[in-house]
Amino acid sequence: MMQSLMFEVGADKLAKLRTTKKIVSVNEISAPYFAVQILALKKAPQSSSFFKNIDQANEYDCADGYVRYTVGAFSSAAEARAEISRIKSLGYTECFVVDLRSYRLNGSSGTGNAGFSPDGNTVYTIQLAAYRYPVYVSEFEEFDNVMEFYLSDRIYRYTVGEYVGQEAVNELSKVKRAGYPQAHLVPIEKYLPYQIE
Repeated sequence: MMQSLMFEVGADKLAKLRTTKKIVSVNEISAPYFAVQILALKKAPQSSSFFKNIDQANEYDCADGYVRYTVGAFSSAAEARAEISRIKSLGYTECFVVDLRSYRLNGSSGTGNAGFSPDGNTVYTIQLAAYRYPVYVSEFEEFDNVMEFYLSDRIYRYTVGEYVGQEAVNELSKVKRAGYPQAHLVPIEKYLPYQIE
């Protein structure tokens, strides 16, 4: 009985929801600017299983009320067009090439911009990723103590560390070089009420 109770306490509350599919919530448009749009929906799907034959897609919450989903990242429209047949064969028959600069997004990301000067009295965490559905924290194997948050916008965010002042900027630079170019700083107090234990 005691062993059963101990297991339940340490159990992953999100185990049934976790997925290896990465539906990446994008808050800021950056190069490369071309992609293939596969869907535009009024509401985000409730399950990652909605995305058949796709392991990774980008999600854009647009100002016109639609949530748009794209795959791929291309330097030119011609490169993106070369993928259309393959993506249609996956079941996304209405897909098309899009220049992401045409999207008008709701909201914006945190402090990842060059020239950012951190407040010396604020504790920051580095956001590694934001996904529509929870992923396994082991996806971030190069980091210890990854924190997971589920905010009121229904996006799962994954962060690492707690830093103050210039140390925050220095650590952010290391994380970006480690393969997370979209990483940015967020005041940790903004996320703490939404932490998943």
